[in-house]
Amino acid sequence: MGCCCSSERSQDGNQGFVNNHILAKERDAISLLLHYLDNRDEVDFFNNGPLDALTTLANSKNIELQRSAALAFAEITEKCIREVSRDTLRPILFLLESSDVEVQRAASAALGNLAVNSNNKKLIVEMGGLRPLIRLMQSDNVEVQCNAVGCMTNLATHEENKSIIARSGALYPLAELARSKDMRVQRNATGALLNMTHSDENRQELVKAGAIPVLVSLLESMDPDVQYYCTTTLSNIAVDPENRKKLAEDQPMLVNHLVKLMGPENSPRVQCQAALALRNLASDSGYQIEVVQAKGLPYLRALLESTPVPLVLAAVACIRNVSINKANERFIVNEGFLPPLVHLLDVSENEEILCHATSTLRNLAASSEQNRVEIAEAGAIEKIRARILNVPPSVQSEMTACLAVIALGDAPKNTLFEKGILDVLIVLTHSTNVEIQGNSAAAIGNLSNKASSYNAFVDHWLSPSGGIRGFLITFLKSDETMFQHIATWMILQLLESDDKRLRKLLMESDEIVKSIKKLTQLTPVEGTPSTDSQANGTSTNGSATSTSPSTTTTNNNNNNKEGNNSTSTTPAKEDAGSGAAAADSNQMISQRAVPQLARKAYAILTEKDKRSSR
Repeated sequence: MGCCCSSERSQDGNQGFVNNHILAKERDAISLLLHYLDNRDEVDFFNNGPLDALTTLANSKNIELQRSAALAFAEITEKCIREVSRDTLRPILFLLESSDVEVQRAASAALGNLAVNSNNKKLIVEMGGLRPLIRLMQSDNVEVQCNAVGCMTNLATHEENKSIIARSGALYPLAELARSKDMRVQRNATGALLNMTHSDENRQELVKAGAIPVLVSLLESMDPDVQYYCTTTLSNIAVDPENRKKLAEDQPMLVNHLVKLMGPENSPRVQCQAALALRNLASDSGYQIEVVQAKGLPYLRALLESTPVPLVLAAVACIRNVSINKANERFIVNEGFLPPLVHLLDVSENEEILCHATSTLRNLAASSEQNRVEIAEAGAIEKIRARILNVPPSVQSEMTACLAVIALGDAPKNTLFEKGILDVLIVLTHSTNVEIQGNSAAAIGNLSNKASSYNAFVDHWLSPSGGIRGFLITFLKSDETMFQHIATWMILQLLESDDKRLRKLLMESDEIVKSIKKLTQLTPVEGTPSTDSQANGTSTNGSATSTSPSTTTTNNNNNNKEGNNSTSTTPAKEDAGSGAAAADSNQMISQRAVPQLARKAYAILTEKDKRSSR
């Protein structure tokens, strides 16, 4: 809530009402008001007689009476904040138009007090309250500025007011007042700017008003409230790609400032918003590199290892985006992020933290075989195995995608088998969530590629949940081309292995053979790849190429709702390769590959029959 500077009654107290040039009705109003003030605990000042008396004094041409009315409104509203009628607001708005500084100060304080109530916020704007407030924000009097800006801050917390304020011309004086030497004005102005970052349209208006340079300069403020408001506002501004581009061009020290604000000498809420701002900036590859170059990793790791959930969430969301850039991945591993990330998989109950931590490990695993080995050695496989069946679908999707990428490596395969990962992956191929199904199957498929031993596949042929056989049949019969692709590709891998047991099991499964035969009859789309090539596609991470058909995972869009009732829009960055474009590409690959893969597999499956017929 915007604060209002104090408005005190005149030194003469009630004697301030005395004036020689007072009309009879004004004298009556004074007398009544004094009576009401003496019995204020029993009086409703917003209705009937008390309000009539205040209105009479507010409309007086006598400046002293106007001051008295304004002071009375300020005093009353300071102690009684509730929804009021147009009749109550009308005299206060009239007083805002006064040229007298004392009247302006008290009236703006009263309006700011009433603007705490949600219904009043809307009504004040509907009654034209913005215009006089904008004028008062440009007053030479600091007290008037403070109250006017405080009122505007409160009004800007109402959703229906935000776009109206953005188009009213208020942002220009607000941006200017954010530079004020008076800390109260500065706090109110930066708080108001924060509340205006709710929508793309409002953020663009804020940028046009020249707010960015002011906000960046105030990151070095010694006031924690100003730091918080400015950091959060910049975080919200950084949601938009065009704004990130502008920030990159015009504010070369922004990342350095934000990294510094993650330090332990700052308040936790400032640290949190600094990490979230860097997270939004790191939606772009240039900023991903810059966070590392600015030595932000040690600060992020410290926040990751802290206790408060908001700090951990902000840090892990940021490192997730930073880890998308392949150039950063070794720096992240060397900085010691693997143990705390794996630890979060074990202890955190927060869905978003689990998603971000798992996705970060997936990004790192996609970079190199060395990373996959180190992730396995850090205990990630055991932690995922222990929790994956009991976490929300969004986390299951990320965990299965991570396992699919880890399974790309030759070295971690044995660990995956030893930890019993097939027990959970097979179950999850029957999930009602298509992404979880696909990711689980892709992980099993990657495990089937050039495994040193196929004992686990034989042992799990019929169980759990129908085993390998059951999931292959389900996927072969699926209407999802991607699922058909995964199944036919995996069957071909198993057939081309040296394990005679698996070949026998496949050949003896009538349902598998019939389903494969049916897929051979599909008409390949133009551009079908040669059957000698593997069904390649981007992995679930997108920064590595999987030898199995890929699946596409979705990412959570997280809204950080903090700060002066504003909405901080901070969506997570989609990992490279995910999203509609990747899905369309994968679908096309599958449509081309399935018939060819099925024909090759069917030829192997029916070799015995062909030899017998000859």
